[in-house]
Amino acid sequence: MSRPSLRLATTLVAILAAWLVLSARPEAHEIGTTRVTARFPTATRYEIEIRTDGQALIEKLEAVNGSLSNEASDERFAELESVFRERVHVAFDDRAARPDVHATFAARENELSMPVITISLTGWIPADTSRLTWTYGWTFASYAFSVESDAGNAITQWLDGNQSSTPVPLDRALPHLSRLETFAQYLRLGFTHIVPGGLDHILFVLGLYLLSTTWRALLWQVSAFTLAHTISLGLAMNGLIAARPSVVEPLIAVSICYVAMENVVLGELKPWRVGLVFAFGLLHGLGFAGVLSELGLPRREFATALVAFNVGVETGQLFVIAAAVAAIGWWRSASFYRHRIVIPASLAIAVVAMYWTVQRLGY
Repeated sequence: MSRPSLRLATTLVAILAAWLVLSARPEAHEIGTTRVTARFPTATRYEIEIRTDGQALIEKLEAVNGSLSNEASDERFAELESVFRERVHVAFDDRAARPDVHATFAARENELSMPVITISLTGWIPADTSRLTWTYGWTFASYAFSVESDAGNAITQWLDGNQSSTPVPLDRALPHLSRLETFAQYLRLGFTHIVPGGLDHILFVLGLYLLSTTWRALLWQVSAFTLAHTISLGLAMNGLIAARPSVVEPLIAVSICYVAMENVVLGELKPWRVGLVFAFGLLHGLGFAGVLSELGLPRREFATALVAFNVGVETGQLFVIAAAVAAIGWWRSASFYRHRIVIPASLAIAVVAMYWTVQRLGY
C-alpha cells in the first residue's frame, strides 16, 4: 500500500474504533425490543402491557433522573416511576388518564440475554369516551402497539419513538388493515431494518460489493445471499428451525469479518465465495427471524407480512449498493481502487465486525 492509502486506512480504522469504544450498547437490532398491547377486560376497564429491555429502560430513566446506579430491578423501577410517567401518555378522547403502574423484571435466560421488564398500566375508562390514544417516549426505534378485542382480534400500529397512535375505537369493532396496507406496513419495516437500522447487514452487503469486479459477480453473490436468508427466514417463522440469538448474532458478526478480511487478502473473487455467501445468508435470515419473532406477524395476513418484510429487506440492500455506486463509482479496473478504497474500507469493516463479535459473546 502507498503511504496515502496507509494513512487513509489508519484514519478510517481509528475513527471506527473510537466510535465503537464509545458505543453504549452491543445489541444487534433495536427494532422489536419493545411491544405494547392494550386490552379491555370489561367495558369500563383497560389494561396496557409494555414488554421491553429492562436494562435499557432503567439506563434511560436514570439518565433523565441524573442518577447512575443502573440497577435493573423492580425496586429500582418503583423509585423511578415518576420519571417513567413523564413520557407515557394514555388519553381517552384527549382526556389524559393516570393509570396504576406495576412492573416486573423476568429472570435472565442466560448471561447474554437482556433482562425483560413487563410493565402493566391499568385503570378505569372514563364515562362517555369512545377513543383511546397512546404515546410512549422511552424508545427511539419502531415498536408494535396492538389493541386486542374479546374475540381475539387485534389491530397493530407501528409507532416511532414519541409518535402518538391513531385514535383507537373502544366499541370493540376493531378495524382490520387491508392486505395492501399490511404489505405497505411490513415493507417499510423490512426496509428500515436495513436502512438505517441494520448496520451489520449494511456492512456485509458493502463487503460483497467491494471485491466484486463485475456486475455479474456482484449479482451472483447478492442472489445467493437473498435466496439463503429468504429460505431460513421462512423456515424459522413457520417454526421449522430455530436458533438462539446468543449464537446467531456473534456468527453474523464473524461472517462480516470474514468477508472483509477476504477482501484484503484476496485480489479477486474465488469460486467458493458464492457458497460461503449462501451459508452466511442462512445466518442473516435467522437474525431477521429473531426480529420478526419479537415484532409479531398478523395471523390474518401472515404470508403477506412475511413476504413484504422480505421484499423490504431486499429493497434496503439494493439501496445500499446503489448508494455505494453513487459514492464510489465503478472503478473496478483501476489499480488505485483496490489500494485506496477496497483495502482501507474492508479493514474498517473488519474492525467493526471483530468488535461486535467480542461484544455479542458477552466479553
